[in-house]
Amino acid sequence: MPLAPANQAQLIRSCQKDDYYRTVLRNNANEAVQTLAGSRLWLHWRKEVELLSDVTYLSLTTLSGFQTLGEEYVNIVQVDPSKRQIPSRARRSLFVLFHAFFPYLLDKLLVCLENELEGSQDGRRRAASAGWGLSCWLRLWVQRGVCLLTGEQRRVWLSAVGIAQQTVALVHRLHTTLFYLSSSFYHLSKRAAGISYLRVEGLRGDDASIRTTYRLLAAVSLLQLLGSVALQVGSFRQRQRARQEWKLFRSLSPDRPQSPAPSAARCILCLEARRNSTCTPCGHLFCWECITEWCNTKAGDLPSHPFDIMSTPDAEPSLTRMKKLQQEEKQLVL
Repeated sequence: MPLAPANQAQLIRSCQKDDYYRTVLRNNANEAVQTLAGSRLWLHWRKEVELLSDVTYLSLTTLSGFQTLGEEYVNIVQVDPSKRQIPSRARRSLFVLFHAFFPYLLDKLLVCLENELEGSQDGRRRAASAGWGLSCWLRLWVQRGVCLLTGEQRRVWLSAVGIAQQTVALVHRLHTTLFYLSSSFYHLSKRAAGISYLRVEGLRGDDASIRTTYRLLAAVSLLQLLGSVALQVGSFRQRQRARQEWKLFRSLSPDRPQSPAPSAARCILCLEARRNSTCTPCGHLFCWECITEWCNTKAGDLPSHPFDIMSTPDAEPSLTRMKKLQQEEKQLVL
């Protein structure tokens, strides 16, 4: 029977089936580790346990030269770019590397960079925890690099980390749109390894209609992606404009008395200088960690806060919107 390229619907069903069995394997592994090692160690090694589960599933299927459960479910097989033979072991190993290890390492690096840069800006230097493992080594390596940066460079790097995280999500969405158009590669890892699919069954009559429907979905996805990019660019420009206006406001009032630790700049929950100032709907400012912990333990009730609000660059837009909403509510009541 002649082989034909797999369409989008078959690849998506195969991926959904594989994700289901990988989730089952992850849950069983997490439950076993939590039972044997305790919740503390399980929380510390949860990402590594999930990585090991994914690598185990891929090693028993793709890396061993067998079909995955999802591929067997829809009756498709992997082929190399020549479309005449199954991928070599080196190509399959490259796929496992890009599919399992690379996202794990990238997420670890970006999260570690973000935490260290934010800690250095807030004046909180986190001591490197003694231990072994990739996380400890990566944290030490990042801390050494952050210590060599100036304050301005740290702000630039922190913005770059946020842009990188958003770019990764946008690249995945763009790749999904391309998949809807061409139906060649559903995963970026398979595109990088050059692994595509052929279906064993012959060409069906509804294949053309399936591909046409997914092309229409690709057009809608592309429009949504362009809209998301435009909104993010507009939000970025608005934040930059707000920062410039705040700097200008600060520069125009240099003679204003400044106290080293004003009471309004303190969080009433921890009685320390606010870190990551967060504005509540009532217009009061707290530390992000303090108010989230309060809401988690107090069932969402906000603490009373009698003092006047001191504006900060991050909270000023939120306070302005909050005051407008309060004025509108008063007008509606009257």
